[in-house]
Amino acid sequence: MDIQYETFEHEADIGIRGFGETIEEAFSNAARAMYSVMFDISSIRPVVERTVTVAAPDTDLLLIEWLNALLALSDIERMVFSEFEVKIYGGRLQGRAMGEPLDRKRHGAVVEVKAATLHMLKVERIDGGYVAQCVVDV
Repeated sequence: MDIQYETFEHEADIGIRGFGETIEEAFSNAARAMYSVMFDISSIRPVVERTVTVAAPDTDLLLIEWLNALLALSDIERMVFSEFEVKIYGGRLQGRAMGEPLDRKRHGAVVEVKAATLHMLKVERIDGGYVAQCVVDV
């Protein structure tokens, strides 16, 4: 798969899509897409690791729980992340997020994201892998 993630316009919000050969890769790349909306992720050094565990009854809701947990972690610890690894076991997700403390000057803050929403939320099989998509309120 050539494209790992992308953003798209959706009314007043910004949509994100993560692609991967596995659902786990698609979820990791969706997180990367979300952070790329907020920051220049190439400026983020993956020197600090945090673990996130969430649960949900289906993969669509698991995606939103994952992204919301990352946003909450960023807000509470004032961290930004650029690298992600995800493992999904049934209705549970365990993810590793690697990043560093937020430095608005160096990280090139673009917009402040308040929450990931359920608009256009989907996780589905596509040719060559999976796509994980939602819309982010900005």
